[in-house]
Amino acid sequence: MKPVFRFAPSPNGALHLGHAFSALLNFELAKRLGGRFLLRMEDIDVIRCTPERRAQMLMDLEWLGLEWEEPVLYQSSRFEQYSGQLERLAQKDLIYSSSASRKDIKQAVLCAQESLEEAYPCDPDGAPLYPRDLLYDKESKEDGAPSALRLDMGRALCEIGADLPLFWREQGAGLEGAHVIGGKVMADPAAWGDVILARKDCLTSYHLSVVLDDAAQGITHCVRGLDLFWATSLHRLLQELLDLPQPTYYHHRLINNAWGEKLSKSRQDLSLAHLRESGTTLRDIKTMIEITDEDLAMGEGAVPK
Repeated sequence: MKPVFRFAPSPNGALHLGHAFSALLNFELAKRLGGRFLLRMEDIDVIRCTPERRAQMLMDLEWLGLEWEEPVLYQSSRFEQYSGQLERLAQKDLIYSSSASRKDIKQAVLCAQESLEEAYPCDPDGAPLYPRDLLYDKESKEDGAPSALRLDMGRALCEIGADLPLFWREQGAGLEGAHVIGGKVMADPAAWGDVILARKDCLTSYHLSVVLDDAAQGITHCVRGLDLFWATSLHRLLQELLDLPQPTYYHHRLINNAWGEKLSKSRQDLSLAHLRESGTTLRDIKTMIEITDEDLAMGEGAVPK
């Protein structure tokens, strides 16, 4: 079976050098390993992911010299599939409705913090874990209010067998603190608490749709940035709950700005479109991001000595 790689940007802003690195790395690895290269638009946010931004993104990727198989998969066309999988989880009593606002959650966490000697627990992204026990009375009285759907983490872990270790196959260098055994990273989905699987304003979430679409597209090698390293714990749990195949993961290094910060669309770091319009060539771009032999060797499954 040929290896299958993908680049899956979200067209809610402009592509920057970090996206160029990830896209070109996936494309090059697919060529080297005789595999396939697919493109997916993660456009579940139908308000910010406009047709204009999708078109600009395709133009930028073509300028990078990328060639992908058609058709492009648009997540905005798959809400029915996401809803179907949420129903599967609901039938197992693994999800529940949550109408609490960010303000409600913040107030509950602040109240809980007063009685704790240590800081209130947070997920790997730094957000406080959802305080379900503190909001239960409020949630039960908010019938009819817009609701998100959250994963019942405790029930989910029992469903897959809480005593069985959950791993993922990692080809990258990983992050400090990861428990690695024989090239496998031990997952810790409990660190995420009761995460949202469908938002109030959307029928899905990134975490749910990414695992479903990787499976739907037959992705064998999930090559993405280190900022998603810890999220893989949650993705492995969802794969087990939904009987989905597990790809091999390679979380590559990030391209940072002059201050050592990860490039970000929200900060409006220099876009590929702006660089192109200012005279930057594709050769210049490749020099800026510098995909090394070690980057490629990791993706191929062997780090050079």
